[in-house]
Amino acid sequence: MTAMDGLDVTPRLDKAHQSVLRATPPDFLDLSDIPRMRQKFIDAMAKITKPPRPEGLEVSDHRPDDDVMVRVYRPAGLEAAAPALYWIHGGGLVMGTVEMDDDYCAGLAHRLKIVVASVEYRLAPDFPYPAPLEDCYRGLRWLHDNAETLGVDRARIAIGGASGGGALCAGLGLLARDRAEVPVCFQFLVYPMIDDRNETPMSHQILDPRLWNRTANLIGWNSYLEGRAGAADIPFYAAASRATVEDLAGLPPTYINVGDLDLFVDEDVEYARRLRLAGVPVELHVYPGAFHGSNNSVSRSPLSRRWKADERAALHRALHGTEIDA
Repeated sequence: MTAMDGLDVTPRLDKAHQSVLRATPPDFLDLSDIPRMRQKFIDAMAKITKPPRPEGLEVSDHRPDDDVMVRVYRPAGLEAAAPALYWIHGGGLVMGTVEMDDDYCAGLAHRLKIVVASVEYRLAPDFPYPAPLEDCYRGLRWLHDNAETLGVDRARIAIGGASGGGALCAGLGLLARDRAEVPVCFQFLVYPMIDDRNETPMSHQILDPRLWNRTANLIGWNSYLEGRAGAADIPFYAAASRATVEDLAGLPPTYINVGDLDLFVDEDVEYARRLRLAGVPVELHVYPGAFHGSNNSVSRSPLSRRWKADERAALHRALHGTEIDA
């Protein structure tokens, strides 16, 4: 068993995943000092050698206002009105930057022949709900309002996010639907963090400090909700799992993926079930032997390559209406 008798995920991992997990320091996700953890994360990212950006890819930073930055990735020779993915980086709502997903966004733009716009939003606890969500909304509005200049088709704007970015993406989908200012054609939710209550079986079982675990998740949610995680009156814009089946009607087609060893697997599967009952087309992938973020940390494994191929195929269908070339 892992620390505090939580679920020991190791026996269910392949050799590549076991190797990465064993090399992960036990204090990898210590959020007891969030500013220190942010700097530690930035320092670790700086040591990673990044591959060169795809040839011809144009990358530009824009500031819709003083609080929001949007980095736009546009492949050379793209059609005049191209589909776009508006991306929200992860980090448990308390850390992370646009730079952490630079390679991911560049790769999607190049491979799928789309515009990718990645938003830099303010982080909790310095800026709790609704500030990060409103930052994401303003960035989305900016993308929509400047679609002609950016070469984006307003009718083909998808939104996506991972982990804490998935929390904001799910909230953004609900907010955009209700404000009816920006049409969203697709939701792309990568192991989204969507339930502040932490009541599911898996939320009690993932305690390993090397993984995104219960302790880190409680800190993240309480930072975002000013210590009120689990309170009765949390709106579904803040935590999408609070939405009833009736609340979810009218959302765009949605893709959700998650590992079966992820803290979020129960809440994500339940969210997919409710979306389906609400009449929302939903595609759900649950990957056996994957833990939170292992698609990135064990990126060359066969499992992670399949994960990435499934994501690209789903986005290509949603934004181009066709299957991606092999």
